[in-house]
Amino acid sequence: MSTPVTIQVNGQAVAVSPGQMLTTCLERLGYDLRLVALEFNGAILHRQHWRHTRIREGDVLEVVTIVGGGHLP
Repeated sequence: MSTPVTIQVNGQAVAVSPGQMLTTCLERLGYDLRLVALEFNGAILHRQHWRHTRIREGDVLEVVTIVGGGHLP
């Protein structure tokens, strides 16, 4: 088993498996990939690159979840 690496997710330190793809990491953290936007190491990372991007020690993710709903009277 590989030693976990530490990344930052929305300002919190999180231990994850090294070398996993970003999509796998996000899913394991409980995110619905259809409903998030992502900043990766300080830059917006377009969705088409997520499945080709590997997680490494020290990566910084800012994940914004899209929330629907609301009703104005």
